[in-house]
Amino acid sequence: MAVRVGAAPSTVRETLRRATAAGLTWPLDETAGDAVLEAALYHPAGTKTGHRRSPEPDWPALHRELKRKHVTLQILWDEYITRHPDGYRYSRFCDLYRGWAAKLPVTMRQSHAAGDKLFVDYAGDTVAVVVDRLTGEIRQAHLFAAVLGASSLTYAEASWSETLPDWIAAHVRAVETFGGAPALFVPDNAKVAVIRSCLYDPQVNHSYAAMAAHYDSAVLPTRPRRPRDKAKVEVCVLIVERWLLGRLRHRTFHSLAELNAAIGDMLADLNDRRVLRHVGQTRRQLFEAIERAALRPLPAEPYVFAEWRVRRAGLDYHVEIERHYYSVPYRFARDEVEARITARTVELFHKGERIAAHMRGSGNGRHTTIADHMPSAHRRFADWTIERIRREATAVGNCTAVFCDTVLAERPHPEQGFRACLGILRLVKGFGRDRVEAACSRALDIGARTYGSVRSILDTGLDQTPVSAAAPDQPIHHTNIRGARYYH
Repeated sequence: MAVRVGAAPSTVRETLRRATAAGLTWPLDETAGDAVLEAALYHPAGTKTGHRRSPEPDWPALHRELKRKHVTLQILWDEYITRHPDGYRYSRFCDLYRGWAAKLPVTMRQSHAAGDKLFVDYAGDTVAVVVDRLTGEIRQAHLFAAVLGASSLTYAEASWSETLPDWIAAHVRAVETFGGAPALFVPDNAKVAVIRSCLYDPQVNHSYAAMAAHYDSAVLPTRPRRPRDKAKVEVCVLIVERWLLGRLRHRTFHSLAELNAAIGDMLADLNDRRVLRHVGQTRRQLFEAIERAALRPLPAEPYVFAEWRVRRAGLDYHVEIERHYYSVPYRFARDEVEARITARTVELFHKGERIAAHMRGSGNGRHTTIADHMPSAHRRFADWTIERIRREATAVGNCTAVFCDTVLAERPHPEQGFRACLGILRLVKGFGRDRVEAACSRALDIGARTYGSVRSILDTGLDQTPVSAAAPDQPIHHTNIRGARYYH
């Protein structure tokens, strides 16, 4: 028979033995096809025909343990065989575990170490919020979602936009809710997070990277156009949309706080009461068991949102930020600087070195200047004010004080006469108080109101010439000079 069918004699004997054990006789029933014969002769594929060792390992518990750092299948098998000396050998133990793990859902096939990654994203759908009860005006709120890799503990909140301040504020509240920070924040390549997407060296937004550094973490964007890299958060977003939006679709909210309170209640049901299949625990139980201790502790000071902007200092060594001007040391005039802007402060950096710090001013077009940032000549000039000019002019003499007051009063703005008065006071150093006082008296008599006139009087010595000698009382008679009657 073996020769006729082209099989080994041992195979023929084994097939006859199986047929006898299965109760098959010749001739066979006409309805018995190949599938019926195969099922009768052979056990279903993948089942063990020999003796099954007991007890069976707790595969969900072993799967959870593998998420801990430094835990391997070898360590788990050592612990298992210590408790059950007649249990599976190591190779069979590993085969059975891999067979069990292969049947897990897609979201559980990725191996995530505890405390390693926090996946973040915005949901595609929005939530309608009635912001005005009288007019019925509606605004759409955006839904932020974050999920821890190992335990799948989920956080969600609503915000008015997906801009950088709302994006970072959502991260801060998420880690505060978890009670710790992950080693990595994993966003997609959204513009709010990544300035330039690249497979090998992505450029992360400066403010976003600074927030991560505050929590001793880092940002690792997914590969461009690779949604499977963040399958965890994609599934989380899908669950959040179904779990939250589906249950909230018939409710009306009148504020963002009211919406977030409802989201918080729904998340409690999702995290604390819904048991994950194939794991046998809730997200909260899994988090407390394997992930809470692995998260990085939060810093003592909460993170303060700071926005970074690139600016160039002007010739006056001031940097414009939202219609206010802040000084930098004068040697950085015309240089490019980076501004770190918070709600209360403005810090200016040049090539990574902080060169100035100011309290933030209102956008009124004014200047905030630190005296040490000015060159020495500018500091001397800046020390002078209109009040000080008047005090110094009075100290020189009454005529000098009247001359300066007249110059300041005749200009459309007092500061326009600032330099003229300052120049006159500085003449004291070269000519002395008495001569400057006499020159100002003579300038008042002849109607001169400029610094040049006073300096000319001093240079020509007219301040030392009596007014009567320079202007005799006798009238001048000449045919070309018109008399008073010409004008009446």
